[in-house]
Amino acid sequence: MISSQGGAFDDKASILAEIKSISGRRIEERRRRHRITQEQLAADVGISVRWLREIEAGNPSSRFDHHLACADALGLSSAHFRIPMMFLEHKMHFPRQFLLEDLHEIERLFIEFISNLNLRAFLKPSGGGSGPSGSGASG
Repeated sequence: MISSQGGAFDDKASILAEIKSISGRRIEERRRRHRITQEQLAADVGISVRWLREIEAGNPSSRFDHHLACADALGLSSAHFRIPMMFLEHKMHFPRQFLLEDLHEIERLFIEFISNLNLRAFLKPSGGGSGPSGSGASG
């Protein structure tokens, strides 16, 4: 667990750097697999080729929005960003081994869980079927 005491900032910074490194590798792998040049991808997302090279190299100073734009342009899930970030925001430990896995299934389960919560709230019967006024009278 990341605590508010010494070391928390370093751990958070190291996780963020690791996320960017893994993201860069995934972006490069997907780009190569689809035979897209760096020039094409950079033009598609509106960044320079030099900056795309930095992203693919996992440069910790690269911007998350650029990673997300590249992932989106390549059809990659951005779960490897969002899920660890949620853990960090809630000061919870994120298992680093998950960063090496495809988080698509976890993302799908998460979306399904939220959808089910919202569906249950929508389907939940209101107070005796009395309508929005709650009076039960039909006039």
